[in-house]
Amino acid sequence: MKNRALLLVNSQARQGEKRLAEAIRCLEELGLVLIQETTQKPQDLQEMILRYQKEVDLVIIGGGDGTLNAAVDALVETRLPLGILPLGTANDLARTLSIPNSISEACKVIAKGEIARIDLGVVNDKHFFNVASMGLSVQITQKLTKEAKRRWGIFAYIVTALEVIWESRPFKAEIHINGQSIRVKTVQIAVGNGRYYGGGMAVVHDATIDDRRLDLYSLEIRHWWQIIPIIPTMRQGRHIHWSGVRSLSGEEIEVYTRKPRPINTDGEITTYTPAHFRVLPQSLSVLVPSVNSDQ
Repeated sequence: MKNRALLLVNSQARQGEKRLAEAIRCLEELGLVLIQETTQKPQDLQEMILRYQKEVDLVIIGGGDGTLNAAVDALVETRLPLGILPLGTANDLARTLSIPNSISEACKVIAKGEIARIDLGVVNDKHFFNVASMGLSVQITQKLTKEAKRRWGIFAYIVTALEVIWESRPFKAEIHINGQSIRVKTVQIAVGNGRYYGGGMAVVHDATIDDRRLDLYSLEIRHWWQIIPIIPTMRQGRHIHWSGVRSLSGEEIEVYTRKPRPINTDGEITTYTPAHFRVLPQSLSVLVPSVNSDQ
């Protein structure tokens, strides 16, 4: 790996501005030559990557899953490898890839790790790493403030989720997958490419980010309290075995609703139903911990 890197940090991320100096010092000590840019607007990341693409060998992004999602389209276009500094609240992609939360250890992965090719999901031409979903998760995104995430971290997700579950109402949808058409009444449909989302919940217990498939679950409960016993099992992805949870997998999925419903990709609302989901196998290069390294 050559050593010219574009370092992009979301200063609004939970640990963004605070950990930036430490990350710069650590990366430079490990031999990387940095071009540094910070932004308060993740939507600027795409333009920055395109602007510097000829001057660097890799892109390092400091932020959470929403920051990474804002950059993914440009990463696909330029084919530059990605290094991750987990500076956000949930850091689900970093968790999926076994990237440490420690800044110094994450820097070592970027400098000395291995290149892995990972799958991406795409819904209506918008790429995503972890999960695209509609229903409860969208309502959580709409209700969860940046101030709450910054102050309370992962606990902000839990409190907001409980409030949303209390108010949840089912909606009707039609799922097309593997030649089947399935009508459901559900409070949430989630389509996962990676393993983790929502602060450490697993889409399915055996999901990986390079398995060339999408995993869907539909939460088909009638009363809010029915979700309470299911929540603990979501940490390991074992919720798919519960009554009221439908689990499907495939390479291509379509979801239709009577009215357009917002879709959350990696924690940001980016598109609406009708939704066409596809998996793009091995479509992005990412630096991950080396199997034979003591880093």
